[in-house]
Amino acid sequence: MTHPSRVLEETEPVMLEAVASLLPQATVEVDRIRAVFESQRANRWNLSRSTPAERIARLRKLREAIIARREQLAEAIHQDFRKPAMEVELTEIHPTLEELNHTVKHLKSWMKPKRVATPLTLKGASSHVRFEAKGVVVILSPWNYPFQLLAAPLIAAIAAGNAVMLKPSEKTPHTSRFLAKLVRDVYPENEVAVFEGGAEVAEALLQHPFDHFFFTGNPNIGRKVMMAATKFLSSVTLELGGKSPVIIDESANLKAAAEALAWGKFVNAGQTCVAPDYIYVPASKQQAFLEAFKAVLTRFYGETEAERQASPDFARVVDPAAWRRLKEVLDRTVAAGAKVEAGGTADGPSRYVSPTVLSGVTTRMPIMEGEIFGPVLPVLTYERREEVYAHINEGGKPLALYVFSQDSKMVEEVLQHTTSGGVVVNNVLIHVANPNLPFGGVGMSGLGNYHGHYGFKTFSHERAVMVQWMKSLAAVFFPPYRGKAQEWASRATRMLE
Repeated sequence: MTHPSRVLEETEPVMLEAVASLLPQATVEVDRIRAVFESQRANRWNLSRSTPAERIARLRKLREAIIARREQLAEAIHQDFRKPAMEVELTEIHPTLEELNHTVKHLKSWMKPKRVATPLTLKGASSHVRFEAKGVVVILSPWNYPFQLLAAPLIAAIAAGNAVMLKPSEKTPHTSRFLAKLVRDVYPENEVAVFEGGAEVAEALLQHPFDHFFFTGNPNIGRKVMMAATKFLSSVTLELGGKSPVIIDESANLKAAAEALAWGKFVNAGQTCVAPDYIYVPASKQQAFLEAFKAVLTRFYGETEAERQASPDFARVVDPAAWRRLKEVLDRTVAAGAKVEAGGTADGPSRYVSPTVLSGVTTRMPIMEGEIFGPVLPVLTYERREEVYAHINEGGKPLALYVFSQDSKMVEEVLQHTTSGGVVVNNVLIHVANPNLPFGGVGMSGLGNYHGHYGFKTFSHERAVMVQWMKSLAAVFFPPYRGKAQEWASRATRMLE
């Protein structure tokens, strides 16, 4: 579904830093990377020439394996950060199966060459676009949705006829082991292979001339992936993140907004790159919104802090470093004058940060400095929408933007005055689940997109083909550049301009 983006350096993986010496086990994995890359490169032409039926068969094998092992997957993710089984179903397994089904249904059509028009001046020729596999691609996936954010680009890469090398995050080791076994049981290594490990494995992967680099994570590492790709002039997709804002206007249904926002913010313990990062609400509506929001929190997770901490429906922060970062930024924000309306509890041993809502927040407080990536929701107020647009546009372009309004003119105004990777009106997150929409960022929130047909195109080369089937009219422009024929041809082309 979504992925970690810009967080403080304490929690950023150092997966691409140079390593002075490699452990023996890591050395073995680096050697395996080299061998598998060569085997995939040798096999790439077989895969690229595969038929729709052959690619669909590969995808169906993956689908069958996922369905057969869904309980094992849920248990692996729960072991990594106590993600509820229902959330695994709704945000990891179901979207992946939907992506698979959509791709299988449409792949034959996507693979067909697309006829395009040919100008009159080139009469005697026909033109079409062929979709060819890029070759051998690498997918570096994150920890926050450790299955879905690896599987979705993998589906697109297989559909496009590529060989694929995968690197899941070492922050979710149980899920990483599950993925390695799943892929090993479904595909031979010269088609798809998984490589587990940390910095040295990622570094070793980026030394190889892949035809496409696909990375989901934070902008700092994204830059390093892009630099690695430039060595080989390879194409890149970067799925990053940013502070995704919410704008609530006077006409909004506050109860419906509170319910959607509480779900979207606290699913996966807020570790979602398209999670609502902060809310702008009219000053006159703030108290009513906060009351509605706190009522939803009680219904979702319990009335007291003890009940919420014991709730089986709330995940944990992924590791101690992430927990320390969140606690520190929360403490500094409260010290700066923000008020804790709900939550505020942080328990280190269990990596628990309670669903937290802050009021009295200003744009200069610590919680507004970077993407929160945790279950803390700041609420800001406004008198004029222009000040909201100014603040949003001062920062990096967000991955998502959410608007709650019953006024279609106001919604159009927001679209005209802001930019973002995607927009949802009167809900949150759901655009990610539509395979007919492109998913991706803009500027600091990402480069390129995928899902559905857009994913197939991301992992394909669009090859232009023109066929001359009769004598070309262009011959009248061959040298020498004089004579009545060329004079007539020149006049005719000008008439067509």
